[in-house]
Amino acid sequence: MNAIQVISLTLLSVLAASAQVIMPGRCPQTGVQEDFDTTRYLGKWFDIQRLPNTFQKGECCTATYSLQSPGVVGVLNSELLSDGTISSINGSATAKDPSEPAKLQVSFFEYAPPAPYWVLSTDYENYSLVYSCTDLGVLHFDFAWILSREPTLSEETLGELQGILSSMGVSVHKLLTTDQSEATCSSMSL
Repeated sequence: MNAIQVISLTLLSVLAASAQVIMPGRCPQTGVQEDFDTTRYLGKWFDIQRLPNTFQKGECCTATYSLQSPGVVGVLNSELLSDGTISSINGSATAKDPSEPAKLQVSFFEYAPPAPYWVLSTDYENYSLVYSCTDLGVLHFDFAWILSREPTLSEETLGELQGILSSMGVSVHKLLTTDQSEATCSSMSL
C-alpha cells in the first residue's frame, strides 16, 4: 500500500467515525425549488430530521434567516447541547448564480470555503427540504435537513420529503430525528 492509499484510508476512517454520511461516486444531480423566493423563506425554521454530521450535536436545533443586505441572507443556527448550554453560530448565504436562487452557498468562517445549501422543496409556510453535498471525486458526503416552521411536521409531509431524498440515492434510514419537545427545548426560548 502506498502513502496516498494509507492517507486516504486514514482520512476515510476518521470521517466515518465522525458520523458523516459517505457515499460512493459523485454528488447526485438534482433539481431545486423553482421560482425560489428568498424573502418568503426568511424567518425561523425548526430542524425535524437531518443526516448525521460533525457540526451539529444537540437537540432543539433551529435556523433563523434574515436579510443582511441585498443578495445576502444572514444565518443564525442554534442548538441545545447535552450539558444544557445553547450553542449558536452566525453565517451568511448568497446565491452563486442569481438565476438559480435556491442554490445558495453558506459560509460560517471567514477563511473556509462556502458550502452548498440547496433548497430542493419548500412551501415557505410549513416545510423545507435542504440538501448539500461535498464531492471528493470517487466519494461524496451527503447532508440533508427536513425543516418546519413549527416544532413538528406531519408524517405525510415527512414521508413525501424522505421520498424525494430517497429518489436521489440519499440514505434516508440514516436520518436523525431532532427532539423539539417543549420539555427539552423550553430553555431555547429564553
